[in-house]
Amino acid sequence: MLRQLGRNYFKLNRQLTSSNKCYSLPASSSQVATQDEAEKKEISKAMKSYLERARAHDEFMKDQQSKFQIGKRHLANMMGENPETFTQEDVDEAIAYLFPSGLFEKRARPIMKPPEEIFPARKAAEFDEMGRPHHFLFYTSTPNFYQLLYDAVHHMIELNRFEDAMLRKNNKPDVNLQMQESGYQWIDKLSLEKLLVETITEKQYKSFLVTMERLFALPYSYRIAEFIENYRKPLMSQAKSTVIPKPQYEADGSAFITTYECLRKKARGHVTVRSPGTGIITINGQDIRYFADTYCREQLLFPLIFTNLHTKMNVEAHVEGGGPAGQAGAIRWGIAMGLRSFVDEEMVEKMRIAGLLTRDYRIRERKKPGQAGARKKYTWKKR
Repeated sequence: MLRQLGRNYFKLNRQLTSSNKCYSLPASSSQVATQDEAEKKEISKAMKSYLERARAHDEFMKDQQSKFQIGKRHLANMMGENPETFTQEDVDEAIAYLFPSGLFEKRARPIMKPPEEIFPARKAAEFDEMGRPHHFLFYTSTPNFYQLLYDAVHHMIELNRFEDAMLRKNNKPDVNLQMQESGYQWIDKLSLEKLLVETITEKQYKSFLVTMERLFALPYSYRIAEFIENYRKPLMSQAKSTVIPKPQYEADGSAFITTYECLRKKARGHVTVRSPGTGIITINGQDIRYFADTYCREQLLFPLIFTNLHTKMNVEAHVEGGGPAGQAGAIRWGIAMGLRSFVDEEMVEKMRIAGLLTRDYRIRERKKPGQAGARKKYTWKKR
C-alpha cells in the first residue's frame, strides 16, 4: 500500500513539472531581435578576410586613380593643352612624343592608362556573411567557367528540342539567318580569363573551344547568336586597314609581285613571287640548297606551307649581307608580304596572327666599353 502511494506521488510530481515547462512564457519580440542581431554579428573568417582585402584594394585603386589624374594633368601642361579636355588619345600621343621607344615588344614600351585597364578586375564576394556560397558551382574553384559550359549545354538541349519540333512540322532552318563562320575566331585564352575573371588551364580552354564549336554547328544556332558573339571576335579589323598591292602581269599572262627592302639583322634583299608556278625557289641564282642549314630552309618554306601554296608559286630572291639566319629571315618576310596579293582577306589575317607579316627589327647589341661583350662583364678581382 505504501509503495503504491509512493509511486502515485512520483507520477503526480512528474506531471506537474512537465506542465510547468509547457506553460512557460514565450520570449518577447525584443529578445528575439537581440538574438537575431547576435547571429548576424557572427561573421565567418572567410568573409572577414575578403572584406579586408576588398577594403585594401579599394584604397589602392583610389590612390592609383589620384596619381593617374595628377600625371595626366602634368602631361597636359607639358604639351600646352587644357587638362580638363585632355583625352586618353592625347595621353597616348604625348607619351609617344615625349618618351620615344624603339623596343620591339609593344608591352615593354612606356604607357599611361587608367588603373582600371592596368590592374585586373577582382571577383565579388561569392559567399554570404555566414560563409555559405552563392553559386552552386562554387567548389569547382572556377564557377564562372563551368557556368559558361553549363549555359552552352543548356542552349544545345533547347536547340535540339526546337529542331525536333521543326522536323515534325517539316520545316527547315532559314539559310539566310545562319551565322557566318569565315572572318571570325574564338577569343583567346587570355581574353576568356579576363571575361570570366578566373584563371583557367589549357585543358579547360580546349574544352571551351570544343563546346562552342559543337554549339555553333547546330542548324538553329542563329537563335542564340547574342550568346555566341560574346566569345567571338572578327578577323578582318586590321586586315582591311592595310593596303595590299595588286599583282602585275607579264606578257604571257603570269602574275608577279616584288617586295623590296626585305630586312633582317644586316641582311638586305628583295623577293619576287610568281603565279602560277611549280614550287621552284631561286636564291641568288641557286636553288634552296643555297642554305646548308635545315632551319633556314624551313624558314623559307613556312609562309608557303602555311598558305598551302608551296606547289603553286615560284620564288626569286636576291639577298646580300649578314649571315644565313638573317638572310633566311629577310626572304621569309618578303615571301609572306608577296603572298598577300594571291590569298583572300581571311588568310591574310591568319598570316598576321601567326607573325608572318611582322618585321623583326632586332639586331645584334653592340659591345660596351669596359665590358667583355654586350652584357658580359670581366671577372672582378679584388687585387
